[in-house]
This record gives sequence, C-alpha cells and structure tokens, in this order.
Amino acid sequence: MRGQGTYVQASDVSWASLKQLLPYLWRYRTRLLVSLLLLVAAKFASVGLPYLLKLSVDRLDLGRSNPIYTVPLLLLIAYAVARFANVLFSELRDTVFGRVTENAMHDIGLKVFRHLHSLDLQFHLDRKTGALARDIDRGTNGISFLLRFMVFNILPTLLEIFLVIGILSMHYSLWFGLIVFVAILFYIVFSVFATERRTVHVREMNSADSDSSSRAIDSLLNYETVKYFNNEDYEADLYDQSLARWQRARRVNRISMFALNSGQAFIISLAMGAAMILAAYHVSENKMTLGDFALVNAYMMQIFMPLNFLGFVYREMKGSMVNIENMFKLLREQPEISDADAAQTLHPGNATIRFDRVSFYYHAERPILRNVSFTVEPRQRVALVGSSGSGKSTTARLLFRFYDVKEGAIYIGDQDIRSLTLNSLRATMAFVPQDTVLFNASIVDNIRYGDIRASDERVQKAIDMAHLREFIHSLPQGENTLVGERGLKVSGGEKQRIAIARALLKNPSILVFDEATSSLDSAAEKEIMRAINEISGERTVLIIAHRLSTIANVDQILVLDKGEIVERGTHSQLLKEDGRYARLWNLQMSEKSSGSTSSDSA
Repeated sequence: MRGQGTYVQASDVSWASLKQLLPYLWRYRTRLLVSLLLLVAAKFASVGLPYLLKLSVDRLDLGRSNPIYTVPLLLLIAYAVARFANVLFSELRDTVFGRVTENAMHDIGLKVFRHLHSLDLQFHLDRKTGALARDIDRGTNGISFLLRFMVFNILPTLLEIFLVIGILSMHYSLWFGLIVFVAILFYIVFSVFATERRTVHVREMNSADSDSSSRAIDSLLNYETVKYFNNEDYEADLYDQSLARWQRARRVNRISMFALNSGQAFIISLAMGAAMILAAYHVSENKMTLGDFALVNAYMMQIFMPLNFLGFVYREMKGSMVNIENMFKLLREQPEISDADAAQTLHPGNATIRFDRVSFYYHAERPILRNVSFTVEPRQRVALVGSSGSGKSTTARLLFRFYDVKEGAIYIGDQDIRSLTLNSLRATMAFVPQDTVLFNASIVDNIRYGDIRASDERVQKAIDMAHLREFIHSLPQGENTLVGERGLKVSGGEKQRIAIARALLKNPSILVFDEATSSLDSAAEKEIMRAINEISGERTVLIIAHRLSTIANVDQILVLDKGEIVERGTHSQLLKEDGRYARLWNLQMSEKSSGSTSSDSA
C-alpha cells in the first residue's frame, strides 16, 4: 500500500509564520501605500452613506408640512456620488493591489521551484509528486486569499465597526453601541471556537484530496506496468478508497459548515432585531426621527454584512494558513549537499578523476563502498563492472556530488570536489543514465537540453554522433516529433541514443555512462560503442557496464564486489588472472552463444 503525505496540523500553524510574506510585499511598497489610501477613501465614503440617507429621509418627512423640502435633490445627488465613490475607490484599490498579489505569488512560486531543485537527491527520491504539486498550488492560492482579503478586509472591517459603534453611542444611545459590541463579541468568540474545531476537518479533507491526486498521478505515470500485470481493478480500488476518504471528510466538513453558518446567522439576526426594536421605540417616543431610524438600520446592515463576510474570511484564512505553512515548510527543507562557504570553481582543464579511500553508506549497518581508490587519467577510459548492488551507480552519484562520501575524498585534478561549487563541478561532466527519462517535448528539444544555447549546427552534429539520423528520418515529423511524457513514445534504445546526443551536446571534459547500451540490440550497441570510442579520445570517460563486451578495449577495468575493488586491469590481463571478471565474461559469452543458437534454430 502506498503511503500518505505528511501535513501540517492546525495546532502547528503559527500566526508568526505570516511574517514570511512581508518581504515579498515590501518590494512593492509604493503600490501598497496607494492601495491603503484608496482603502481609507472608500471607507470614508461608505460610513458617510447612512448619514446622507438619514438627512434625505428627514427632509422628505419635513416635506409633508413644508413643500420647500419635498425633494432634497442635492442630498440625493451627494448620496449617489458617495455610493459611486465607494465602489470606484474599492475597485481602484483592488486593481492596484492586484499587481502586488500577482507579483508576490510569482516571486514565492519561483522561489519554491528553485528551492526544490536545490534539494538533495534523497528528498526527490522520497517525494510524492502529486501531493507536492498540490501543496504548492494550494499554498500560492492561500497567499492570494490572505493578501487580498485578510490584509485589506479584516482590519478595515474592524475599524468600520468601531467607528459605527462610536457614532451610535455618542449621537443616540449607549444601548445601541452595547448591542453591537456584545453581538460582535459573541460572534467572534463563536466563530473562532467553531472554526478551530472545523480546521481539523479541513486538514483531513486536504490530506485526502492530496492522497487521491497522488495515487492517480502515480498510477497514470506507471500506466504500462498496470497493464502488464492486469491491475486496473486494483488501482481503481486504491483510488476508490482515497476518494471515499475524501468524500467522508467533505461530508463532515459540510455539516460543520452548516452549524457554523447557522450560529453566526442567529447572532446577527438577534442583534439586528434588538437594535431595530430599540430604534422603533425611540421613534415612537419622538426621541429619534424616521431618518435616524433609517440610519440605524443602514449602519446595522453595514456592520453585520461585512461581519458575516469576516467570518467567512476567518474560516478560509485558517485553511489558507495550513496550506501556506505546508508550502513554506518546503522552503525550510535544507539540502545536505551545498556549496562550502569558500567554494572554488573547478580549474579549467582538470579532467583527472581520483577516488582516495572512499567509503559510503546510506545506512551505517549496510555499507555501499568500502575504501575504494582508483584514478582515471585525462583521455582515459575506465570501466566499473560488478554484480547488481556492488556500488557501481553509487560511484557516479558520488562523483556528481549528489551525496558526500562518509570517509576519504574524491578529487577532480588536485581539487577535492567538496571544495568546489556544485555548478562548476557538474558543468564539466555529462551523464548518460541507464534509465533515461525525457521531457514531454520534441526530440530536438530533449537533445538541446544538454546545452540550451547550442547552435542548430552543433545539435545536428550531436545527432549524427549518436547515430540518430536514420531513426529521425523515419518519423513523419522528424526531429520535431514529441516523445511523450517520460519519453514513453520512443523505445528504450532510442531514448538512450537521445540521452547520448544530449550528453555529447554538453561537450564535457568528463563523460559518465551508466549502462548506456543496456537497451540496445547488438547492431545498435556496436554503433553506439563506436561513437563512444570516437568521442572519448578527447575526454575522460567512466563507464559503468553490465555487458562486458562493450568494454573490452577500455584502458582499465575495475571489478567491484560488495563495495570493494577486488580486481583491476585490462580486459586481457583480467582474463589471464582467471578471477571474478573472467567468470563473468565466460558466463556472458555462454549466454550470448546460447541465445544466438536459439535464434538460429528458431
């Protein structure tokens, strides 16, 4: 059963974490200040509306006894202007601040993307791509929500509430202010309590959503494997379980939302009813005019409408904070492999590889390499051979410094690779993996990835050197043919040729091949090996090999067994020693002979 992702709990979310957003906002402080001024202008217009309405109603009421006041034209025009100003300033504020929100989302999204590429190989081996993508997506959307609603709606709404409480208390009765204050106090306490209870369900719903997305992506990426083993129903059952968990979480979340909304509506209705009854009583006692009654009604609606929205904002804000914290948690992941404080660039021309008593393990109880020492001189070809799990591929990962050695050191020239910048180290090397994964782009774009600034002439030369020309000419769209997601539209051998062309385009001083011909037939293998021999004359080449026939003419062969070099020498020397290499050679030759005989008889 595939595992589930880890998510931040509501109790783990700190309001202080929102401080991480401030530097991204402060970069655009001019727009922020303009937005604040527009916000204040909109609030002044908003608070003035009920007062203009009161004056208009009073004038109309006076008109029953004095015709001169029948139509308060200027007041009605002023009311219309104030209402338009409120909308205009609010729209301008949103327009100006929208750029701040978009820029902040862009900056943070780019920073997270760059940071993920800076993390260690182990992080990406452990990651769940679907859940990771959803974390980033929900995090950036959460930032948008917080910036647009919390910063420019919650605080202004609270300010408006206190202004209205002051106006009602000073001009009419303290009871109006007390009704509003008590209602708001109960509303906030109830909303906070109920929302905190709901956050558990929001977190469970998000977790189930990410899990179902991750399962779907994982299954679709391994579409062929599912088909090979007739496990469509099994995958559907796994996805069904994830969706059922999401459905249960949604149902509980919906019920809790009903309880929260109902409670908030009851508090608001009770407060408005009490205020209007009190206002009607004062009108009947001639202590207030009809205009005052209209003003109280307008202010109560003006308070509680945004207050109801404030409850929605707070509910969503808690969910957004969980999502933002999950995204910022990614930024707090620190790579174990990074440039040293005084890291140097690799000296140009350095192409000697030297492993000096290197030991390495992923887990201390299971060592991978033990006291490994060897040297690959410039323009020399050295092969690593051995059984599966002997440490061959780990050697390449250590050379590229995806991991650091536990003991000993690796040198390029006379420089310890731990003293070099990762950029200069990896820029001097190219790698052709056993399992080539291509981008969902054209063949030529995948090749150009080796050097995105390469000229078309250099790209075509790399295609020829990798013996891809005939294959490309056989395609209707030629080099512009899309290879599909992870290169699934081309065969394993064709993918490896593309990978070789990509590596050649990089024009490195050091070339590393990890089982680079494992997916090729014998004829294609000979062509690729001829190309490797042609290009290796000017480069240092390290070959991790399974097929021993491909390395018979290299300068030196290192035989690994259980993380140790047990034999070293040329092909002919090792055959004469009649040791492990000779046994592997004889075994492969007998298998090849047996396969040829079977093919002929067929």
